[in-house]
Amino acid sequence: MNGDSATMLALVPLLFRLILAAHIGAGVTALGSFWVAVAAAKGGKTHRRWGRIFANAVYSAGFCALGMALLSLYAPLANHPQLTDEALYRGLFGWMMLYLALLTISMTRYGLVMVANKRHHDANRHWSMIALQLGVLVTGANCAIQGVVLRQPLMIGISVVGFGTTFTYLWYLSRRDVPRGAWLPEHLKAMVATGISSYTAFLSVGLIEMFPQHAFNPAIWVIPTIIGVGIIGYFLRKLRPRPGAASCVASRVAGGVPSASNG
Repeated sequence: MNGDSATMLALVPLLFRLILAAHIGAGVTALGSFWVAVAAAKGGKTHRRWGRIFANAVYSAGFCALGMALLSLYAPLANHPQLTDEALYRGLFGWMMLYLALLTISMTRYGLVMVANKRHHDANRHWSMIALQLGVLVTGANCAIQGVVLRQPLMIGISVVGFGTTFTYLWYLSRRDVPRGAWLPEHLKAMVATGISSYTAFLSVGLIEMFPQHAFNPAIWVIPTIIGVGIIGYFLRKLRPRPGAASCVASRVAGGVPSASNG
């Protein structure tokens, strides 16, 4: 190992900790703002304001996760010397984290553009949106393959979730004609799914620090999913019997959510 490589390797733990601190700060902001946005009247000022805070916090946490994943791939055991299985660490903290970070960023962007392009569905098919979905599929497939090699059902199962989510997004994006107000359930599902991802990351990162051997217990990953699915089901039921009211809420939401850049 040459001097430059040794220096870089020595700096990895410090860089990882700095990114982790930013990640935790953004994550805590996302966790708190999520519930304010969920509880607030949909389309109101409070919902829009805290929805923006939530989305920006998730973006920040997602990009931090990308950085931590790349560092974990470069030096798997430098950040957590208490763990000894290099291949397993690279798979869980590297490849799976890389995939989950992209998936979270994708869900957030999808949820925002549903509102921003409410009246212009064709704009949802911008190349950047399609490229992001393809990136999730590629990293998800790699996560599944690594899960098979490492015999980690969690990696395989979480990749299947991403496949289902991304193919659903691509199907909706490819539709030429969508019913009026169809964007609203899409926005709801994507943003709540992002909240699920945020809480899952919070639980897993906390366990990594306190109980590393239980950090990737599948039961821990299921709890936020169950709660999130319940929230989605609740709001979808509220929308279904009152399409007129849903259209009213949709108009109010569209009027206040900032446009997502397609550039």
